[in-house]
Amino acid sequence: MPRTRIHDKTAAPWWRTAVVYQVYLRSFADGNGDGVGDLAGLRARLPYLKELGVDAVWINPWYPSPMKDGGYDVADYKDIDPVFGTLAEAEEMIAESHALGVRVVLDIVPNHTSDRHRWFREALAAQPGSPERDRYVFRDGKGPDGSLPPNDWRSRFGGRAWTRVTEPDGSPGQWYLHLFAPEQPDLNWVNRDVRAEFESILRFWFDRGVDGFRIDVAHGLAKDPALPDLGLPDDALFEFEHERRKEDHPHWDQDAVHEIYQTWRKIADSYAGDRVFVAEARVSEDRLPLYLRQDELHTAFNFTFLGSAWEPNAMREAIDRSVSTLGAVGAPSTWVLSNHDVPRHVTRYGRRVTSARERDADAGPSDLGLGTRRARAAALLMLALPGSAYLYQGEELGLWEVEDLPDEVLRDPAFTRSGGTVRGRDGCRVPLPWSGSDAPFGFGPKGGEKPWLPQPVEWEHFSAQFQSGTPGSMLELYRAALRLRQGQPGFDGETLRWLDTPEGVLAFERSPLLRCAVNFSGEPYPLPRNWGVLLTSDRLAGGLLPPDTTAWLWGGGASRP
Repeated sequence: MPRTRIHDKTAAPWWRTAVVYQVYLRSFADGNGDGVGDLAGLRARLPYLKELGVDAVWINPWYPSPMKDGGYDVADYKDIDPVFGTLAEAEEMIAESHALGVRVVLDIVPNHTSDRHRWFREALAAQPGSPERDRYVFRDGKGPDGSLPPNDWRSRFGGRAWTRVTEPDGSPGQWYLHLFAPEQPDLNWVNRDVRAEFESILRFWFDRGVDGFRIDVAHGLAKDPALPDLGLPDDALFEFEHERRKEDHPHWDQDAVHEIYQTWRKIADSYAGDRVFVAEARVSEDRLPLYLRQDELHTAFNFTFLGSAWEPNAMREAIDRSVSTLGAVGAPSTWVLSNHDVPRHVTRYGRRVTSARERDADAGPSDLGLGTRRARAAALLMLALPGSAYLYQGEELGLWEVEDLPDEVLRDPAFTRSGGTVRGRDGCRVPLPWSGSDAPFGFGPKGGEKPWLPQPVEWEHFSAQFQSGTPGSMLELYRAALRLRQGQPGFDGETLRWLDTPEGVLAFERSPLLRCAVNFSGEPYPLPRNWGVLLTSDRLAGGLLPPDTTAWLWGGGASRP
């Protein structure tokens, strides 16, 4: 079978093969005891991340925010929210991280601001048609009195994507667009002020040593100026519940976004050190390469792989499509199993339906034992693939989705805007357990406030302290895998070749001396006798690879490096 080469380049930039650890800051570590994670907590845990073996951290929004959407409603892009710390602390954290050899990637949220942003307050105080309102998407309503929204678009959090304002004179006024929560008004990216401001924001953080940005809703900045209807029924709560137009969507994946990113790429390239952009672009596979052309963004999250079921054909198809599609424009694939927006994969993989698609989110109870075994196997599969990999905080501890959080603690806007019919994303954002036998399990100092979301009592046995040094623990599996990925010959290339295997088993070769085998079947699979075992996600049984287990193999008769 032919070998697939993603990119043939010596001395590749760091981001092509990096393992990046996602820090959801408010749930990572609490340094001051107020129940919310912060910069002090992150700085104290940087040695943990170094020992884990990651190359970079990606930090979810840390900017001043009313926190109506976990910080994705930004009020000031050039400062730090006081609940997390100060700008000086952020600069110190960047320097300390770099001193450990760990790079720093920030979230940037360009589709919308907070309704508390200075610009939006100015827009509300100004008149229709004013320069202040032109920074956002304001429109007159339909009907003789303008009481109907401009079109039928839906918010990602449920309900109409339009809110009507009260004009300065007290009369009912225009409507503004918010593809997310009402507190997140969409920016108008045709406006020159908007473009100039975000170019300034990029330079502000690049000047402070930041190594790159993950771009939130990268596919959503440009809107069809005609604002045409989508043809949704009047009682539709979400757009995704109905058949969507796959082409010429009026507010997703408009061609006008590419000019924006071409300008951003020039800014990144003007700085030393291989600065990087990572797109959150939920677009079709044939459209994604357009974002990753040589003069645009560097990488994009792999939602095809993230959403794949634990099934060999689905996984192989997702891998093949990603490698071939992105390789056509010279971009590396990115691999990810969980993030702050989807149920944790330990829980997903323990269900009858194992994908991460929105409509499958409530697909019955989960067998966490089965999910954990599959999660271990999936981790080794992901980390053996060519390209970069993203780890979501806590997956290295084997944490699961907390699905029994009381209604009164839920913060996700999807919960309130859906009338409680959608639980939202809080279950994957529960604060991490670090040590000890009682909550908050070292998340914050003794005597401090309770964590902002309650932790399961069972997490006593899943803390970093409990697992550290324990043979066979999830944490030690990740540490061992990342050590091998960094030092073992074969992982440094960007090639993959599938091997012939029986049904239910996937195996591929990264180099003549390195292979990965994954058993999805219900029967043990005999490993090649002349290949040594580097690492397995579960114990072997007399040379047999058990079901839901992955093995890294070396040699083919050669001496182990």
